[in-house]
Amino acid sequence: QDVEISALKKINLEKLENAIHLQSELLKLTSNPNRSARGVIIESKLEKGRGPVATVLVQKGTLKVGDIFISGSEWGKVKALINDKGKNIKIAPPSFPTEVLGFDSNPLAGDDFIVVESENIARKIAEYRKHIDIQRKNTVNKTNAEKMFDNISEGKAAILPVVIKADVQGSAEAIDNSITKLSTGEVEANVIFKGVGAITESDVALANSSNGFILGFNVRAIPQARDMAKRDGVDIKYYSIIYELIDDMKGLLGGLLKPIIKEEITGNVEIRKVFSISKSGKVAGCFVKEGK
Repeated sequence: QDVEISALKKINLEKLENAIHLQSELLKLTSNPNRSARGVIIESKLEKGRGPVATVLVQKGTLKVGDIFISGSEWGKVKALINDKGKNIKIAPPSFPTEVLGFDSNPLAGDDFIVVESENIARKIAEYRKHIDIQRKNTVNKTNAEKMFDNISEGKAAILPVVIKADVQGSAEAIDNSITKLSTGEVEANVIFKGVGAITESDVALANSSNGFILGFNVRAIPQARDMAKRDGVDIKYYSIIYELIDDMKGLLGGLLKPIIKEEITGNVEIRKVFSISKSGKVAGCFVKEGK
């Protein structure tokens, strides 16, 4: 079917909904609500005060608060369910999108979401999947700048390993697609890992083992990872505007030169509270964690 719509002008939205209902009736699409929930991760993000949050589309069964689940290599217990209007709900039936709180860390968009019987089962599955992920990461081919230039002189494509960390899974996917398209016959960008959340020691270790570097979009490295990167000579590039990131990557892939922009961190503070003052605007009360 084909339905021309505009969310901005609110054209044919009801027609689209009717078309979806008609299609589901013709295809006899049904789902059993009286079983353990199963679904897919649409998006995940890291929110201050709430931790890792994922948007889950329930495909089968009914998801309830308190359910034990496994998603990708992560597991957890549903602490809260929030609907599209921002209200807390107790159950999410089939075909229902809901935000789920209770993850240990952020899953990846497209990961499965399966409710299991107990924490023991969830933990074992998560440990096995993490073991497989670690093995996959360890198979990354090591490289260096000299080898890249040798490959270029021999007419072979040089590979530039990149680790991407972002605040939202959608941003990580967009950056991955953008820099992959920048690859040329001489230089190829290879995203060896992308994820959500702060840059950790494991990210630095992965970049170091492959002689790559890390792109942080709207996230920062934790102090331990920052110290480790400084010690091992791993470059971490921070960005908050995706166009600047893409422009720098164009320059980098064009001549295998480091981006001109370099951020020297002289201090690290934690924002404790933000105050609104009529004449001055927003004022943040901060606690200096390190440096000046």
